Amino acid sequence: MGSSDSPVSAYMNPIAMARSRGPVQSSGPTIQDYLNRPRPTWEEVKEQLEKKKKGSKALAEFEEKMNENWKKELEKHREKLLSGSESSSKKRQRKKKEKKKSGRVSKSFPFF
Repeated sequence: MGSSDSPVSAYMNPIAMARSRGPVQSSGPTIQDYLNRPRPTWEEVKEQLEKKKKGSKALAEFEEKMNENWKKELEKHREKLLSGSESSSKKRQRKKKEKKKSGRVSKSFPFF
């Protein structure tokens, strides 16, 4: 067991093996290619940011309008519910109270 030339227990350092094979031909761009890629100047970046701000202003106006429409929809819906179902809402409250009183509910259902 003490002999070091046994092929079963021979440990090969993976880094040493890789070095002995020589440099690896990498596929794709190198780090240098990435660093030397064309990039916008600071002025161009500023222009892009300005354009984005202008675009988002239009979006903000649109969202504001949609919010107003949604508020109107909610108001209509609320009025419809309040006018047509005051009696049924009282029934609902009574049912909720009954559920609370009736026995212990299993702990896997925390929403009662």
